[in-house]
Amino acid sequence: MSTQNKIAFLGPEGTFSQTAVVTHFGNSCVLFNCSSIDEVFLAVQQKRANYGVVPVENSTEGGVNNTQDCLIDSTVSIVGEVIVPIIHHLLVPPGTAEVNITKIMSHKQSLAQCRQWISKSFPGVELVECASNAEASKLASESDTTAAIAGSLAAEVYGLEILRDRVQDQHHNSTRFLVLSNSTKSPSGSDKTSALIYAENKPGALFRILEPFDNLRVNLTKIETRPAKIEAWAYVFFIDFEGHVEDDIIVELFKRLEACTAEIKILGSYPIFVNA
Repeated sequence: MSTQNKIAFLGPEGTFSQTAVVTHFGNSCVLFNCSSIDEVFLAVQQKRANYGVVPVENSTEGGVNNTQDCLIDSTVSIVGEVIVPIIHHLLVPPGTAEVNITKIMSHKQSLAQCRQWISKSFPGVELVECASNAEASKLASESDTTAAIAGSLAAEVYGLEILRDRVQDQHHNSTRFLVLSNSTKSPSGSDKTSALIYAENKPGALFRILEPFDNLRVNLTKIETRPAKIEAWAYVFFIDFEGHVEDDIIVELFKRLEACTAEIKILGSYPIFVNA
């Protein structure tokens, strides 16, 4: 990747989003810290960054609602995905004794991913939600009674030591990130497509959406619902499936879907992530 690529991500430095950026783009890119997922979308849409990287789902806690809501409204396209193993540690300033910890800080998703361990190891300790686990690490570095739950990158960035390692409840814990751009991606031969489908408010609507996938033998890899926000009790389906929008079979799939849905928004077609 060009050294001129500026990549927007949920900052500050030390987040798993930064790890996802480096995994996808390498170390030569320019990092563009954003304070929220909404800001990442806006930075790409307004061309203040070439690409953006945002979390979309965690294997333990499920979908990231903020990202899904931004996908509904934004004009950017998904051009890639990155899956990052999420290994949480309990981080403290050097020399901090476990007995002195009165507060544990992290992003709400990280706290949720470690809730059983926290309950068992630190019952009664105050839990504080932060905008990111990197922000929690920065705050912990300024206190000898506060610990942060974050990854090893945050420990390096903020000069913390790992007091307890691998504290996540599920050891297969991982997060899927999306790569955003104003451009689109050509077929690679092994692709995935993401789309939003607004169903008709009629009985059997979900069946009519799923039927074309079955008939055409298109592998549906994910389906999730969110409130459509256009009227009470209306829902939109987030759907991922194998194939590229330029593939003949996917062209036929969308023709059939258009006949049984209220609206379709293609979010992007992109190469399926493969672990190196």
